[in-house]
Amino acid sequence: MRVDLSVNLAPHHKLELRLRNPIMTASGTFSNGLEIAKHYDVERLGALVSKGTTLKARRGNGVPRTVETAAGMMNAIGFQNIGVSALVSQIAPVWEKWSVPVLVNIMGETLEEYGTLAARLDGVPGVAGLEVNVSCPNVEAGGIEFGQDPRAAASVVREVAANTSLPFLVKLTPNVNDIRPIARAVEEAGAQGITVMNTVPALAIDVRRRRPVLANVFGGLSGPAIKPIALRQVYLASSVVEFPVVASGGAMTGTDVVEFVMAGASAVQIGTASFLDPSAAWRILDELEAWCLAEGLNGLDEIRGVARRRD
Repeated sequence: MRVDLSVNLAPHHKLELRLRNPIMTASGTFSNGLEIAKHYDVERLGALVSKGTTLKARRGNGVPRTVETAAGMMNAIGFQNIGVSALVSQIAPVWEKWSVPVLVNIMGETLEEYGTLAARLDGVPGVAGLEVNVSCPNVEAGGIEFGQDPRAAASVVREVAANTSLPFLVKLTPNVNDIRPIARAVEEAGAQGITVMNTVPALAIDVRRRRPVLANVFGGLSGPAIKPIALRQVYLASSVVEFPVVASGGAMTGTDVVEFVMAGASAVQIGTASFLDPSAAWRILDELEAWCLAEGLNGLDEIRGVARRRD
C-alpha cells in the first residue's frame, strides 16, 4: 500500500503547481538548492523555495548574523543574495534540469519593484512559480510592512499578477493582530495561495559584552519555539480562505507536519530543522509517510483541517 501525498498548490491556475508530496524547503534555509543537491536527492521533495531575491544583489548585514536560542535560532542575514539577473542566468538553468518545482521568493521595497521582479522571472525555464514575501518594509508608506495592511498586501498581489503568468504564493508576516483579513485580501486580489508564516522578531543579549548578540540588534526567531504560533496562524488563515495554505514555522518531525495539515495546511516548509540536520526534510518525509501508513490513510485530504471541525 502506498499513500498519495501529492498536492496541487494552484488548482485554479492554468499552469497549476503540482507537488509529489507536501514537503517543501523554506526560503533562506537551502540557499538556492544547488549545494544540497550535491548530497541529497532533491527530486524526492515536493518543492524547493529559493533564497529571497531582490532586483539588485545585496551583501546583507554584518556579523554575527545568526545565534542559537533555547528552542530554535535567530537570524539577521539581511537578504544577502546575488540579485535576480544573476539568478536567472546562473541558477535557473540548473533548476531547469530538475523535475522538482522551484519557487523563487521575491522581495521588493515598492510596488514597482515587485512588478519588475515578477516580470523578470516570467517564463524563465526552471522557475515553476513565485513566493511573494510581503514582510518587507514599504518605503513609500513610512516603512510599515506590506503584509501588515490588507490593502497594501492586495496591491502587491495585483501588481505581481499583472506582470507574471506564473502561479504564486504570498508569504505573510506574523506581525499582525489578526492574520485573517490579510489572508482574505490576498486571496481576493488573485494569489494562488499563502505561506504562513515568516520569522518572529526577537532579541538576544550577550551578558558578557552587555550588548545584543546580533550585529543588526534584532533578528527573526525560527524553529520549535514558534511552532505553536505558526499552528494558530495556519488554523486561523485556513478557516477563512479557499485556496491552499502552506505552513512554515518550526516543523521538526513528521508528526509536526501532521499537526499543520490537521490545522488546515496543504504543504509544510522545512527550515531551521535543516541547520541541525541537513537531511531533515527527507527524514520528515519518511516519517510522514510512515505515519499515514500506520493510520491507514490513502491521502492527506482525509485529515486536512480536521482540527477545525466542531463535532
